[in-house]
Amino acid sequence: MISIKKIGRDDLPALSSLYEELMGRKTNEAKLSDVFESLEHDDRYILLGAFQNDILAGSLMGIVCQDLVGECKTFMVIENVVVAGSFRRQGIGKNLMLEIEQAARKRDCAYIILVSGGQRKEAHKLYEQLGYKEENVEGYRKHF
Repeated sequence: MISIKKIGRDDLPALSSLYEELMGRKTNEAKLSDVFESLEHDDRYILLGAFQNDILAGSLMGIVCQDLVGECKTFMVIENVVVAGSFRRQGIGKNLMLEIEQAARKRDCAYIILVSGGQRKEAHKLYEQLGYKEENVEGYRKHF
């Protein structure tokens, strides 16, 4: 049985392992702990985990942003969506996405932005099944 809940401080080592699987490199665990401390009580940041028998199987983060255009509604950015390889194809990603969508609706977000790497074809299929549409936009990133 999978349960979706907020990530806690005790979950950070397992979260770091998930991020290593996602990014292919280690996360600085000391910085992860510091950053987690700065955002854990900020309700604009929603860090969810999918747990099976107390094992962290997947995670994602939603960030609620305030817009200044039109009706100045909030919107959500979803980042760091990951399900451990050994837990894929069990509906975990779908359950995480549905839970974060509920959080976005509860906060009256006008829309959700989700960017995914071009190589993550299986994830793209899930997003499309959930109603996310590829839009005619360009994405840019500048690394420092």
